[in-house]
Amino acid sequence: MTELEKGSASRAARELGRGWKVNPYVRIKPGEIFTMADIGGPGMIHHIWMNTHRRLPARHLSHLLGRGKGALGRSTGRRLFLLGLGWENEPQINSLTVCVNPKNGFNCYWQMPFRKQCRVTMENMADGDLIVYYQIDYSETAIPPRAAMFHAQFRRVNPVKFKDVYTIVDGIKGTGHYVGTYLAHGANSPGWWGEGEVKFYMDGDQEFPTICGTGEEDYFNGSYGFEETTDRKGNYRYTDFSTPYSGFYHVRDGGNRTHQRRFGEYRWHILDPIRFEKDLRVTIQCLGWQSEDRYLPLQDDMASVAYWYQAEPHAPFPPLPTKEKLALTFADPVLHKGLGKKVELVIPPSPKYATDPSLLTDGKQGSLRFNDNCWIGFEGATWKLSWIWVHQPRSAA
Repeated sequence: MTELEKGSASRAARELGRGWKVNPYVRIKPGEIFTMADIGGPGMIHHIWMNTHRRLPARHLSHLLGRGKGALGRSTGRRLFLLGLGWENEPQINSLTVCVNPKNGFNCYWQMPFRKQCRVTMENMADGDLIVYYQIDYSETAIPPRAAMFHAQFRRVNPVKFKDVYTIVDGIKGTGHYVGTYLAHGANSPGWWGEGEVKFYMDGDQEFPTICGTGEEDYFNGSYGFEETTDRKGNYRYTDFSTPYSGFYHVRDGGNRTHQRRFGEYRWHILDPIRFEKDLRVTIQCLGWQSEDRYLPLQDDMASVAYWYQAEPHAPFPPLPTKEKLALTFADPVLHKGLGKKVELVIPPSPKYATDPSLLTDGKQGSLRFNDNCWIGFEGATWKLSWIWVHQPRSAA
């Protein structure tokens, strides 16, 4: 219906005119929140398909933010589709509820009922324009008064604090059904990283959970380190799999941009329900191995999306991470004794650069671009800076 001169693809359709694929995509400006759908109820979303511009940098994709009202919870766009750490090497996902088809065709089949209204928006938190192709399929249908609503909640911690647990979701109040977990795990150290137990605290559980797993790869329906091996060059290799209810993939970084190993894992509780009547909290330990057959608490980069249905009202969601906290890094993590330590800045930094002092001890190396949100800069004062260089050789694996 779009007139030729107003279409996003007007140049491609200039010889054909109106009705010939004049407006197949939208261009979202930096900082803009674009409304993808605004539907009056009652109804049900059955399918969301989406794709971004094929030349869009992976660092940009991490700043894609999706929000929903009435049906869809809040999540970063790519994490909703199981692509937390893809680096443009996106895997093929063949599950019942989320599919990723060549090349980067993102599909979500979670049923999302709404009674009065459904609004889905996309926010571009990056510095450049974002091109998005999308389609949302829904039906106008009656929704029973006690029907549970779909929720999706994103979280990320980088790095997880020493001897701390990573919280997948917390603060769920009411009656519902937990239906799935997606976890993006970036290992910041050599060796095995997936020994932690997944725990479900429900209906008043305090110290001990109702459900306790036996390890990260076990919860995602794998076993024995996803058949972990090393090649002659010392590179870690794993066996990927994608099934209707669970899956695992190892991000193959062909460009050798980092030695940090990154993984995606999903599990859907469709035929093995986790139902709660009062409340629910889900956690996972960040745990590996060290010498003498001892567990080693890790400080990894962990991000997740929790999926569940529940009767309304729902408890407020925690704030989403800032743009700086969503960024993916491509440099080797530096493991040192100052990792994660609290930093106090005596001289205020320049607002032209990042201002979070924790960036100095997060283990990430800055690039050659001083505006990459990894550098803290100081201007306008004359002062002496003393450097202390600490060399700590890597321990043998």
